[in-house]
Amino acid sequence: MPRYDFRCRACGATFEVNRPMTAAADPASCPAGHDDTVKLLSTVAVAGRGGSASAPAGGGGCCGGACGCG
Repeated sequence: MPRYDFRCRACGATFEVNRPMTAAADPASCPAGHDDTVKLLSTVAVAGRGGSASAPAGGGGCCGGACGCG
């Protein structure tokens, strides 16, 4: 089940809520009972085999190297 991060605007607490994706946009109360919360954007890290984040060999870059950016 996906986990969503929220922050309470009243007390500043950050907390997690596990809920189905169909309920992702539903409001959540903080553990202290405040209802003024905001859903935080979460980041997802994806690693390929070997866990290296380097660019493929041979240049390439964003446009195959034709613009000199790679």
